[in-house]
Amino acid sequence: MPDNASCKQAPGVIVPRIDRNRCEGKDDCVRVCPYDVFEIGVLPAAERGDLSLGGRVKGFFHGYRQAFAVRADQCRACGLCVSACPEHAITLIRAPAA
Repeated sequence: MPDNASCKQAPGVIVPRIDRNRCEGKDDCVRVCPYDVFEIGVLPAAERGDLSLGGRVKGFFHGYRQAFAVRADQCRACGLCVSACPEHAITLIRAPAA
């Protein structure tokens, strides 16, 4: 486990939210997250229609690569992903009630 003093939140209370219109799948979040919350994948075609025009253009030129918070329940809210994202596509929010 990482020894990161800023990662004090219990896992799963705060989760990352990825703005699909901003994310370009550059993988900075994957590299900095000490809890392996993120993976890079391709946005499914069924979800591309929800993108803004700008998001569709970005997606097209970046192969619809996106970050996905596949282990959001492991997030400790350290904010390293927020700081690392060059597109400012990640925010931390309270986890939705189950």
